[in-house]
Amino acid sequence: MPILGQNQYGKAENRVVKITRDGATHHIKDLNVSVALSGDMEEVHYSGSNANVLPTDTTKNTVYAFAKEHGIESAEQFGIHLARHFVTSQEPIRTARIRIEEYAWERIVTPGQDAHSFVRQGQETRLTQITYDGSSWEVVSGLKDLTVMNSTNSEFWGYVKDKYTTLPEAYDRILATEVSGRWRFNWTDDAEETPAWEESYAQVKKHMLLAFAETYSLSLQQTLYAMGSRIIENRTEIDEVRFSLPNKHHFLVDLEPFGLKNDNEVYFAADRPYGLIEATVLREGAEPRIPVDLTNL
Repeated sequence: MPILGQNQYGKAENRVVKITRDGATHHIKDLNVSVALSGDMEEVHYSGSNANVLPTDTTKNTVYAFAKEHGIESAEQFGIHLARHFVTSQEPIRTARIRIEEYAWERIVTPGQDAHSFVRQGQETRLTQITYDGSSWEVVSGLKDLTVMNSTNSEFWGYVKDKYTTLPEAYDRILATEVSGRWRFNWTDDAEETPAWEESYAQVKKHMLLAFAETYSLSLQQTLYAMGSRIIENRTEIDEVRFSLPNKHHFLVDLEPFGLKNDNEVYFAADRPYGLIEATVLREGAEPRIPVDLTNL
């Protein structure tokens, strides 16, 4: 007899923009919120009975109502409010998972006193996933699409060579990558003080970028470990960091056919294929919980 396995349902990609008006100065929070609920949902699959089903349209409405009722202090705190609500208000729901993308806006400074104009920032997309089962929390935050480059202080040599190897060794190369990273907080209990979510994100990003910039890199793997280690060493609220770093290859263009010498000046930026370097950095004693595949996290 077939048995129902893991299942969940909810409303994905609810786009909510919250404007906070502080006189002539306005503030924007721009989120993309996805809700997934699971619990006693076997009967709706077996017989079609909706007796335990909270409509996905209701979850959408809750997102917008909570933006008004609770405001959006941070993506993490907003997700915590939502997850707690769904688990505590609906008896059949055992677990709520809230995924949020946050899009940043930068204020346009004008000569006047009005402060209500913004330009969308393009550096990265901020992410968070909040999971709540009625007794404990798991908060995994992160970012994606953060492109960084070192134009020197990177080498790649001494690697294994076989009959298929054509790549020349490099003693001064461009190192570039598009960072996709996730970090797991060690806050799990309402009895514990919650992290300062906004400060934490800013500091994690700062340490990540400083480690990238300050590491003389002999491999992208070495740089990845330096980035994760610096976060663990400086942010006590985080126990685990995972990165997925595509190597954005830059190859020197052969200018000799034109009678020109290319002295590490002109490169071809290849978008594919690319090397893909992935790893997790853990606080000693911590257990890995961030999925190996970050595609759906």
